[in-house]
Amino acid sequence: MSEPARTAAKRARRTRAGTSGTSGSPGNPGNPAGKAADGRSGKAPGTITYREAMREAIAEAIERDERVFLMGEDVGRYGGCFAVSLGLLERFGPERIRDTPLSEAAFVGAGIGAALAGMRPIVEIMTVNFSLLALDQIVNNAATLRHMSGGQFGVPLVIRMTTGAGRQLAAQHSHSLEGWYAHVPGLRILAPATVEDARGMLWTALEDPDPVLLFEHGSLYNASGEPPAAAGPVDIDRAAVRRPGRDVTLITYGGTLPGTLAAAGRLAEDGIEAEVVDLRTLRPLDDETIMASVRRTHRVVIVDEAWRSGGLAAEVSARVTEQAFYDLDAPVERVCGAEVPTPYAAHLERAALPGPDDIAAGARRAVRNDA
Repeated sequence: MSEPARTAAKRARRTRAGTSGTSGSPGNPGNPAGKAADGRSGKAPGTITYREAMREAIAEAIERDERVFLMGEDVGRYGGCFAVSLGLLERFGPERIRDTPLSEAAFVGAGIGAALAGMRPIVEIMTVNFSLLALDQIVNNAATLRHMSGGQFGVPLVIRMTTGAGRQLAAQHSHSLEGWYAHVPGLRILAPATVEDARGMLWTALEDPDPVLLFEHGSLYNASGEPPAAAGPVDIDRAAVRRPGRDVTLITYGGTLPGTLAAAGRLAEDGIEAEVVDLRTLRPLDDETIMASVRRTHRVVIVDEAWRSGGLAAEVSARVTEQAFYDLDAPVERVCGAEVPTPYAAHLERAALPGPDDIAAGARRAVRNDA
């Protein structure tokens, strides 16, 4: 994509993320310390948005460890494509908040080199689609160097990127490719779905001696919540049961968690108590929590915005079949995104994504054998 095209696309992303910058509005790079940019205006006291939680996590990491720095396209003066790093350049300076050229392969490679040299870089890639331009660096270098060096060299690198659809950004900015990365040994894959996880996963990831990829769903940036008073590192080894239930297990992660919880609420009105499991970490998967839930409910629906064929939902389904087949009372259901490039038109985009109605229908099929 040419630079003018990227600039236009970047403005569209920021507008639809609710951060376009007229004077004094959230996302205005000229007012990073203003009321809107402080991250707490217009919300209930004590709450912050997912975007602000990520920003706080980056700031805390930079303050805690002098080796930590953030780099990527427009993370400095512009404040980040989705305004996650808004105000951090003014706060920490250009040595810790580094704008890079438009070359994913170059700045991801620089991050790998910095990590090998003892630094703790955080690399931001605008969207998962653009990460394909750095695939060689991520898969052939970052993921393999510990193995190929006989354990002598680790790559303690964190790569953040936006994933998912729902904002009319069309096919080249909207796909969910985290399942591809979850295929690769040597990488840890995280998908924070809540404000608490957005606030806490980054520091835990930075303490990992090997590369960690952190996928932030674009539809979550404006979601708000109240983090714990002692917000800090969170466990990235375990999945979380977000809603207990006895009749069916709904397994999901990232941007599909809100829709899955909404579906669970609708099912409850019909007398179906659904348990919702948030995977949180896509590699390595927490098989123990998944199978424990399956053995309680005996029915499973896997919800994944990504494509069905060869996706993460297929991997989870296979593991359930391998490890808990005799506990199942119905076939495993998968509710996934339509197998098309994500459409631009709003009504077509909605039709391509799994929504609460689709999830509830999948659960009813599993429980009652009807739709």
